[in-house]
Amino acid sequence: MADNSKEARIKIALEAYKKGLFSSRNAAAKAYDVPLSTFKTRVNGTTCRKESIANGRKLTPTEEKTLSSWIIDMGQRGLPLQISTVRYLAQLLLSARLSSQTAYVGEHWVTRYIQRHKELSSKYSRKYDYQRAKCEDPELVMGWYKCFYNAIEKYGILEQDIYNMDETGFQMGMTSTAKVICGSETRASNAKAIQPGNREWVTAIIAVNAAGWALPPQIILAAENHQSQWYHAVPKDYTISVSKNGWTNDGLGLEWLQTVFEPHTASRTLGRYRMLILDGHSSHATAEFDRFCTERNIIPLYMPPHSSHLLQPLDVGCFSPLKRLYGERITKKMQKGINVVDKTEFLYIYPTVHYQALSSSNIQSSFAATGLVPFSPERVLSKLHIPYKTPTPPSSSHSNQCAGKTPADINQLEAQKKRINHLQSHQVSPSTMQEAIGKVMRGAEMTMQNAILLQHEVHQLRVENRHQKQRRAAPRAFIQAGGSLTGAKGLQKAQEQEAIVEEAYHPVSRRRKPPTCSTCGKIGHNRLKCPEK
Repeated sequence: MADNSKEARIKIALEAYKKGLFSSRNAAAKAYDVPLSTFKTRVNGTTCRKESIANGRKLTPTEEKTLSSWIIDMGQRGLPLQISTVRYLAQLLLSARLSSQTAYVGEHWVTRYIQRHKELSSKYSRKYDYQRAKCEDPELVMGWYKCFYNAIEKYGILEQDIYNMDETGFQMGMTSTAKVICGSETRASNAKAIQPGNREWVTAIIAVNAAGWALPPQIILAAENHQSQWYHAVPKDYTISVSKNGWTNDGLGLEWLQTVFEPHTASRTLGRYRMLILDGHSSHATAEFDRFCTERNIIPLYMPPHSSHLLQPLDVGCFSPLKRLYGERITKKMQKGINVVDKTEFLYIYPTVHYQALSSSNIQSSFAATGLVPFSPERVLSKLHIPYKTPTPPSSSHSNQCAGKTPADINQLEAQKKRINHLQSHQVSPSTMQEAIGKVMRGAEMTMQNAILLQHEVHQLRVENRHQKQRRAAPRAFIQAGGSLTGAKGLQKAQEQEAIVEEAYHPVSRRRKPPTCSTCGKIGHNRLKCPEK
């Protein structure tokens, strides 16, 4: 209150000085009990800190308040915004104001923005699960490293011939854990993001090489027949398989070894033997699987049970970013109004996130983190002695919502209008009138800024709606019952089947047989127009 009273006195002193009621700035400052240095800077045109943008601030106070309201509203709708989205919306508001100038918001801008706005806080949209079974016996782990090293020495396996293979599952319509921005009064356990909820299972069989490259995956869908629309967005070297529940089995595991692993690695083998690191799943331990490995100089090395989170490169460094990226794409689909994620949509999304997550640097870092390539068991063994810590939940600070000083709806605007009329009729000081009009101006600015954000949201919804219409309009045709198909073979069959369907729906129009003259017997005219008549 003291600051507000002081600011009011400064404004009154400025008005009196500009009207010539005081002969000097000293006299005006002394009459209204305001600091002389502050009064002099105001006379020279400096604005108060509250009304000015701090050095380095990208957005105006009104723009920041608009963005804050938008974030809280999205959180209340069950669609909390991720940090990258908040940053993008800030750039949208900035570019609208700067027009031709370059609008750029820094990488750490959102963090500082949250610190300035106590009504906002960053939380994880769901809790971690800390109950995962662990097998962290140092002797057991060290024993496995000895088996790995002995196999390398015995068969002379080069680092470039070491592979890791595993399956990972996706629930098509499930989002992933992500840090979101929401109201600070929201508890961490309530920072929930709405998701399509389609729990249909999809399995991806993935393999990576220690040199930093990934084999094309084999995708297993829960279906009995292959459908033509699956193959329009799938890379040609992918393999699509179907099973009753979307899980792998002994047959599909062997099929992957024969049709994916062998063709893609045989020509790239530098030594004589290849090593394949995998878990002890039953589909990897059949007699047929082992026989094929023996015939092709493949050395399978199985990890101890429940140790993949320590020893398997894919589990340590690849699957987590893969599922996070997929979950982010599902979240963005949900924000665009897409409530259903089916097999076609999954196959459209997955190749992009697969390429991003399984980058060369990420694969190499994963092999290094597990102490395999380069060989360094200490990287894992040293972690076994570190006690597992459960992070302390963040304390939630409660702050009152900003008072409705600036009109945010029609009723508040009407009330502000009546107040201005009342002030005019009572001939109040110009500073009071200026303050009232300023609130209306800020309300108008916030309305325009909200319109920018809404326009962006509508544009995204229209683009996504057009995309969904195109996908739904694509003809659906069964092209094969059971088994597996590569992306190239599936696309070929889909195009052939769709051509048949198209021809059935749009048959070639019939042409009428040309007339034959009954007088001369020639084709092309009748007897009435016969030239020989």
